[in-house]
Amino acid sequence: MKKFILSLFLICIVVNKSFAIDDIKFSSGMTQDLFKKFSEEIGVALSYKPVSPAEPYGLTGFDLGVELSAIKIDDKYWKNALKDLDAPSYLFVPKIHAIKGLPFGIDIGAVYSQIPGSNVKYFGGELKYAIIQGGAVFPAVAVRGTYTQLSGVDELDFKTYGAEASISKGFGIGVKITPYAGVGMNYFKSTPKGNAKNVLGLKEETFTKPKAYLGARLNVLLLTVTGEVEYNNITPVYSIKAGLSF
Repeated sequence: MKKFILSLFLICIVVNKSFAIDDIKFSSGMTQDLFKKFSEEIGVALSYKPVSPAEPYGLTGFDLGVELSAIKIDDKYWKNALKDLDAPSYLFVPKIHAIKGLPFGIDIGAVYSQIPGSNVKYFGGELKYAIIQGGAVFPAVAVRGTYTQLSGVDELDFKTYGAEASISKGFGIGVKITPYAGVGMNYFKSTPKGNAKNVLGLKEETFTKPKAYLGARLNVLLLTVTGEVEYNNITPVYSIKAGLSF
């Protein structure tokens, strides 16, 4: 199992290196308006992605996998936020993602990411409660609260908070597919620090963004592959996760 997860994570890193970004370090060209637009895009990228159905994992359930999210970014917002003043068309974010089932339809989850070649790291978590746990006839319905925190960047403190509701229904035995959908809101808090605040004069930006997402999980014995697309009023985010679930 360890070798399997490590192999998938290394694949994510190799893919991401082809589209790597440099350290986040704001230049004199970063205006307040550009900072706001940059904050919106990085917020959409770093906010928590469930990449899992609404149904609970149960007391003995556990899900561990590697994940890759892709988001199209705008160079005019990012070039003055990066040390090398150059940004790729897409930002790829590799992650390790774990979910543990608890009693009473409750799940907890955690995610960690470090973008190779840059100082961008972040971590986060979720708490999910299945209002309806689902079964042979009824779908599962759940509510989820989420949090993520940027780390490793000297000039920026960035946090996201989220609340959402989702629904899912699994089909099949042995080989099982579980489509799911959800809606929610994310709150972003982008706070400049150091030179960004004291020299460039950038000010904190806070905003709330709606989101909706569709996904499906394929289970073959213990192996799971999940794909998800998130729609928001900034730009779509595409995620895929592969791992083990039991």
